[in-house]
Amino acid sequence: MLGNALTDVGLVRKENEDKYLLSLERGLFVVADGMGGHHGGGTASRLAIEVIDSEFCFSKKGGATAINLQSALNKANAVIYEKSCDERFKGMGTTVTAALVDGGFLHLAHIGDSRAYLFRHGELNQLTQDHSLVNELYQSGSLTREEAKNHPQRNVLTRALGTGIAPQIDLLTIDLQVHDYLLLCTDGLYNHVSEESMMMIIRQTVGLQDKVKMMVEQALQKGGTDNVTVVLVQYE
Repeated sequence: MLGNALTDVGLVRKENEDKYLLSLERGLFVVADGMGGHHGGGTASRLAIEVIDSEFCFSKKGGATAINLQSALNKANAVIYEKSCDERFKGMGTTVTAALVDGGFLHLAHIGDSRAYLFRHGELNQLTQDHSLVNELYQSGSLTREEAKNHPQRNVLTRALGTGIAPQIDLLTIDLQVHDYLLLCTDGLYNHVSEESMMMIIRQTVGLQDKVKMMVEQALQKGGTDNVTVVLVQYE
């Protein structure tokens, strides 16, 4: 596997509450987008990454599955939830999209509105569903795609890690094919960069580092109103 990642605070926010993990030797990749004032969001996303990282501290995965990811996210949830009892961190939480590549399989665990995409045979497909108020309205037919894209409450989450005792985590496992790309990102990317533009960048004959940099730069050029994080992995 090959992989590269980049995060940027953006042009508006003072603090970067996005965190990521890129571990090619373990096939472990995570993005987390924290929420909560007074540094709470950054603390929540950092704790999520640290706990998940520690749960997969071994280099050989040996038959790990999406259930292992779910267990790691549940442990992270408990740590964040306990921390949020401190008045300084009240109300904090984080999105988490975690991927584990093992034995030709891609395992995903997901909560919140960060995303995982699969690029295969020149096409980009979203693997995760946003756990947001606006996406629920869109899925029910109450909003059009364009209305959802520009809705003033598009950042309101219906699920996040650390905001309750028993988080509802989506799990997915799919087969990987040679030359597949896995893209993990926070909303700071897809709110500014269209899926068509992401596809065009991945299709370019440049290295992963350049592809990732181009995505982040395009997000900044088109507003940069949020932290932006991109993790891009090529399966070989």
